[in-house]
Amino acid sequence: MNEIKDFLKQLISDKSWKALKQELNNLEPFQIADLIESLPKQEKILLFRILSRSSAKEIFQHLSFEEQEDIIDGIAGNVHRLAELLNDLDPDDRTAFFEELPGGLSQRLLQVMSVEERKTALQLLGYPKDSIGRLMTPEYVAIKPHFTVQQALEHIRKFGRDSETLNVIYIVDSQWKLIDDIRIKEIILASPEQKISEISDTRFVSLNAYDDEEMAVQIFQDHDRVALPVTDTDGTLLGIVTVDDVMDVIEQEATEDFQKFGGTEGLDLSYTKTSLFEMIKKRSGWLVLLFLGEMLTASAMGFFEQEIEKAVVLALFVPLIISSGGNSGSQAASLIIRSLALGELTLRNWWYVMRKEIFSGLSLGSILGIIGFFRIFVWQMTGFYNYGEYWMWIGISVAFSLILVVLWGTLTGSMIPFILKKVGLDPATASAPFVATLVDVTGLIIFFTVAAMLLGGKLL
Repeated sequence: MNEIKDFLKQLISDKSWKALKQELNNLEPFQIADLIESLPKQEKILLFRILSRSSAKEIFQHLSFEEQEDIIDGIAGNVHRLAELLNDLDPDDRTAFFEELPGGLSQRLLQVMSVEERKTALQLLGYPKDSIGRLMTPEYVAIKPHFTVQQALEHIRKFGRDSETLNVIYIVDSQWKLIDDIRIKEIILASPEQKISEISDTRFVSLNAYDDEEMAVQIFQDHDRVALPVTDTDGTLLGIVTVDDVMDVIEQEATEDFQKFGGTEGLDLSYTKTSLFEMIKKRSGWLVLLFLGEMLTASAMGFFEQEIEKAVVLALFVPLIISSGGNSGSQAASLIIRSLALGELTLRNWWYVMRKEIFSGLSLGSILGIIGFFRIFVWQMTGFYNYGEYWMWIGISVAFSLILVVLWGTLTGSMIPFILKKVGLDPATASAPFVATLVDVTGLIIFFTVAAMLLGGKLL
């Protein structure tokens, strides 16, 4: 593919438009989209201009939002070409594109569209943000229950060309209420004289236009469908949602959760399109909160200042203790957040998780505790470092502290997502930095408390 890219780029450089057009005819839309994304803005506009109307529609839908915006900006002067492109786009893809644009720009683009397509676009944009209504397309095929199979096939041939998918056909009554959905395979294999009502079972799954789009993701996963009908609260068929749109939602949700888990607010646009001011705004809130949390760590160390003065050697193990607790907490949080997102766990499973994490924390803490004690033992025996007369008690203090801190970190990391979900917040907000900061403070308290108990009357 790289060789083909280089060849096509050379044709663009030589302005061999005829030869370039011939070569593009031999490529798949996703390959041309990949080529466009690798070109400078001016050249990608030139290449897009020579595409046929049908090719332009297919390729535009394969481009990232940033590339789509560049294309629209590049052909804005050619109103006819811009109107053709916007009118030809699938309604659901066009809605997703408009959602990412500033309101003023969306309004200007709507004005160049045909009256019919503008009406469809405004209808879809009228649904709440992140609702299933924004995802659906009105391009589907519906038939009546009294149709014979022969009549249904003739109807599909007549109206199916512009449908988003023909895998599933929808059965509606005279009021356009959804009665059933039926796979095209069942229609094709049925006798031509049979009525559609005879081969339908009236068992179907539908989506509500006003439900959150995450509901669509869950239902698609549960029922393994390529398309699902969308109805209003009265059961009237409004459109369909296809699996490719749901995949886009999954990608967006995963990206947002990943950003939150990294300790930042979700970005509204991509990294490259987010302004420096907006980036600072999104990241500063969490950083300030975490910084204030870490100040408590300094306060905790100040509280144990006398113990540190008497046994400076304890300070050597502070990073070891708090990092182990933070790491175990981050591990647990990431596992639980992901399981909650996938529906593997619900709020009712909190006790099961707690029991499991208690044993996990004790086991993991014991492993680290043994390693920590062994490290002190080896350093003392080899003369690499002299921990003094009470080196064994120091080793026991470190080992026992690691067990407790890792246990606490594991419990904290696993339970915080449940607490957040219970109060109606996104579990992904239990970010790794947040959990680590919380465990840092409490880990210090645990460590110095254990040391004071075991080393009291000895070093302390």
